[in-house]
Amino acid sequence: MPQGSEKRGRQQRLSVNGVLLLDKPAGMTSNQALQKVKRLLRARKAGHTGSLDPAATGMLPLCFGEATKVCAYLLDADKTYRVTARLGETTDTGDGDGKVTGTAEVPSLSEAQWVSILGSFLGDIEQVPPMYSALKKDGKRLYELARKGETVERAARPVRIHEIELLEMAGKRLVFRVRCSKGTYVRTLVEDIARAAGTVGYTARLHREAVGVFQSEDMLDMAGAEAAAEDAGAPLTERLLPADAALAGWPSVQVAESDEPRFSGGQVVACEGEEGGLTRVYGATGRFLGIGETDGTGSVAPRRIFLLEE
Repeated sequence: MPQGSEKRGRQQRLSVNGVLLLDKPAGMTSNQALQKVKRLLRARKAGHTGSLDPAATGMLPLCFGEATKVCAYLLDADKTYRVTARLGETTDTGDGDGKVTGTAEVPSLSEAQWVSILGSFLGDIEQVPPMYSALKKDGKRLYELARKGETVERAARPVRIHEIELLEMAGKRLVFRVRCSKGTYVRTLVEDIARAAGTVGYTARLHREAVGVFQSEDMLDMAGAEAAAEDAGAPLTERLLPADAALAGWPSVQVAESDEPRFSGGQVVACEGEEGGLTRVYGATGRFLGIGETDGTGSVAPRRIFLLEE
């Protein structure tokens, strides 16, 4: 909720804290989506967690105010995608925006065979990043080199496929759901799956359904965000999730009311809770104070302090 305001020129900027789960539309970059919602909220500070390609749709967590401090932790979270692959053709970009660079026959495989092929990618695998990616080589983005027709050697990177499920297979259209670790290139995964099936393929459609603990039922599309911004009875700020919602799977500890100012001032304080490692820290009344680190001996050290009002 807004906690204050300041004027910048003619527009009043508000101190907005929280996370909005945007269902990003196709044809818009992640930053364009962020800036549009930031204007709707008139927020001072904003950031997003994990870019989606312009053609991709789905969950884009937008963080505002103090909630921008959880961005780094959401970047590390697992992601779930619904993927539609086009088999029998390959493109230079690995998606439908590129030029077709090759074709191949699509073998007639049973559902059981497709389930087996998808299952072979479960667990820890290695991927060679695509040329059309934001990784850098000698200070230049790979996609910048790719646009010039250049190809450079890329080292394989480890990723993990936690779950993969066949949803549909019809002709040259393959649809599956995958939950994967950060750093997974779905376009590369589709190409590798197609290769394992004896053909070629590219990602025709990509929709992100979940990021970490956040699920699709909590998403709001851009039209809904625009409507809420104009609705005084149900303002857009009411769709914001609290900053600590992004850390819902973490352990938590509580500190005494007398120790709250000390923790917020950067001091180690006593806490209730025995687990070691990073943890959510709450005050005596349940107010979220920040992220701390415990060693299991009954004390917690501040690692990220959140300045939130009750």
